[in-house]
Amino acid sequence: MTRAKVAILRTNPETVIDDYRKLCELAGMKDALDLSAKTILKDNITWHNVMPAVNTTPWQLEGTILGLRDAGCDDLVAVHNHTVVTIPEKGEEDLKFKPVYQKYDIPVLFNFKDEQMKWIVYKPEFKTLALHKIFPEGIRIPDYFQGKNIVQMPTVKTHSYTTYTGALKNAFGGLLNYHRHYTHTWIHETLVDLLAIGREIHTGMFATMDGTTAGSGPGPRTVIPHDKNIILASADQVAIDAVAAKMMGFDWRKLPCIALSHEHGLGVGDPSEIEIVGDVEAAEENWNFNVGVNLATGVGRMFWHDSPLKFLQNLFFHTPLVNIFIYASESYHDKFWYKKNGRPIVEKWKKESPWGRLFEDCPE
Repeated sequence: MTRAKVAILRTNPETVIDDYRKLCELAGMKDALDLSAKTILKDNITWHNVMPAVNTTPWQLEGTILGLRDAGCDDLVAVHNHTVVTIPEKGEEDLKFKPVYQKYDIPVLFNFKDEQMKWIVYKPEFKTLALHKIFPEGIRIPDYFQGKNIVQMPTVKTHSYTTYTGALKNAFGGLLNYHRHYTHTWIHETLVDLLAIGREIHTGMFATMDGTTAGSGPGPRTVIPHDKNIILASADQVAIDAVAAKMMGFDWRKLPCIALSHEHGLGVGDPSEIEIVGDVEAAEENWNFNVGVNLATGVGRMFWHDSPLKFLQNLFFHTPLVNIFIYASESYHDKFWYKKNGRPIVEKWKKESPWGRLFEDCPE
């Protein structure tokens, strides 16, 4: 298997934009993308509320855009996705993406708006591991994604369902529609299938990952923030995830989406086969992050994963009863947890973390 390359840099608020430009060059962005094709910016709005380590940062977004322009990719478009508990329009405003898009004159599209793109049946060349069983009537993807580069922009954080989340998981929202929750029992296999589809339909793939503030605990939303001052980039979606996961303290062999992607030749998951450029020593850090569950993710795991309640999936998640769980999750996260726990964490981050202060200073 070809040796992959992941770029890592230590950074600070004063230099982070320029550091992202350097990072993209070190990771080989120019060679990874088709410079004549349109490039989709796929930011990560895990939550429409401000929460450190959870969403793409404004400096990650701006630095990646400038890195793309340095590489000769000038035809850029942002594409937001919708989830049952996330409002992308609110996220774009509150997370301070909009001023960045306006500054660089980048149009914003939504994959759930029919007038902007259609969901079409796609037959992968790759022998899918799960999607053909989950969607026997046909796997649907946005027609707009075909024939374009894509740049994923996740953050470094844990996830209660997948242990970690990164570039592979960031493709989940873009390539699957509202019924993506059907896949949760087979989430790791689904991520492998989506990576294979992405490699087939995109003219180039790249990822930047922000670990200026990283998140541990019951992610991907209710995380515990830790300032780590690290940013990563790679053309290999598997390799960047493997390196970030290793830094968080996880073994790539125990992360099925990485191990299966490696096994099927879709990327490099073994850190011993990955070339680190930039701050080589940073890749050897072990943050000893732990994964936890909150009330909402705990209930989800009871139904999606190995438990006596798993047989009830068809009743609860493939009928209108699913709306009960959507409302419950939204109420728990937005109306209870964020008000009680999230806002104090955010305010402390803004006062005590240099990254929180940088976020405060970003244009609205």
